[in-house]
Amino acid sequence: MAQTGRTWTAARSSAAAWFLAPAVLLVAVLVLVPIGQTLWLSLHDAAGRDAVGAANYADIFTAPEIRRALLNNAIWIVVVPNLVTAVGLLAAVLAQRVRRSTAVRVVLFMPMAISLVSAGVTFRLVYDESPDRGVLNAVVVGVHDTFKPPSQYHGARARDGQALTPRDGGLQTTQPVTDREPVLLPLVGLAPRQLPKSATQAGTSGIVQGTGLRGVVWSDFLAVGGRPGAVDTGELGLPGVDVEVLRSGTVVARTRTAADGTFHLPQLTGQDYVVRLAAGNFTEPFAGLTWLGPSLVTPALIGTYIWIWAGFAMALVTAGLAAIPKETLEAARIDGAGEWQVLRAVTVPLMRPVLMVVLLTLTVNVLKVFDLVLVLAPESAQGPASVVALEMWRSSFDNIGRSSALGILLLVLALPGVLYNVHRLRRSER
Repeated sequence: MAQTGRTWTAARSSAAAWFLAPAVLLVAVLVLVPIGQTLWLSLHDAAGRDAVGAANYADIFTAPEIRRALLNNAIWIVVVPNLVTAVGLLAAVLAQRVRRSTAVRVVLFMPMAISLVSAGVTFRLVYDESPDRGVLNAVVVGVHDTFKPPSQYHGARARDGQALTPRDGGLQTTQPVTDREPVLLPLVGLAPRQLPKSATQAGTSGIVQGTGLRGVVWSDFLAVGGRPGAVDTGELGLPGVDVEVLRSGTVVARTRTAADGTFHLPQLTGQDYVVRLAAGNFTEPFAGLTWLGPSLVTPALIGTYIWIWAGFAMALVTAGLAAIPKETLEAARIDGAGEWQVLRAVTVPLMRPVLMVVLLTLTVNVLKVFDLVLVLAPESAQGPASVVALEMWRSSFDNIGRSSALGILLLVLALPGVLYNVHRLRRSER
């Protein structure tokens, strides 16, 4: 009887081995053999012919571009898995409290259906520097201009060869002025829409006569005709321009122009004055941020990655939340715990195994991030945004040894997370 049991067990083991043999062979051909070949190449030169030992591994830890890629990978590993898991957890918890929660989850999970290449192309438009095309900069500029609007006369400049010269962001008279003659300050470069509705014909009659320092600031432009530097009929004055008067480098008076662009300071007599149009008159509108520039490209890439993978974390966390007994949560609420306390003290501890799997899965995935950086980061910013996988791809064109060493490095970095997930799977089966 015992012999028959052993025979039956052996037959079952043999049958299982035969069924598993194709899968084992496939893994060996597609995984183990490439790993072995990559390890062999990592010990050879750029052409893969002559053995160089560990020189490639020493090179990848000393080359500046590799060190920068390793630093970026470290930032990704520290920031991204935690943020994605947190966003996924909050989305899963909040989705339970809204109507049509299934539809909400589908919408949040939809970015996972988009390839990273497609997401990179899409977010190229989102991060476009021009507020007219880039959605994010359009929002940023709108919010900024609400609290700090640009100057009405931005873009204005002095007419060439006339009385004004640029100075400290503003414009000031080239030569000292006196109270004997009106100070003519012509500006050009203003679009018709920039001229306020209150602007009237540039005034001269009121400033020709009188005492004290006086002058006019106007838009010195006519579509047809017109004399440069002279006030012509049809040219509008610029109201509300801040005018400063200096003497010996010290501001002695300030005023604003009237609707016809004139200003008058009867208390200032004599000569050796300098009239300055303050820099605040010409403040340029906020143009937004260079999201894909060297300083912000990594946070921009991380934001795109979170948008894509938050749905994955939400799906796993939602499955974990379904396994939590509702009685446990209700007991905490009856004891007086608020929703935040229930989440922090009950839900998260019970969800720790699921959250750990999400964190480790995302960590392994982040180590391999490549196509998003390649597609989204412009050529000028790919250096500051580079990661190990991208450097491996670049090196494969001219240095197969270093590229293989980087591949082995990625394998070593990802292996602990993979082994932990396998361990978790086996323990859950037991």
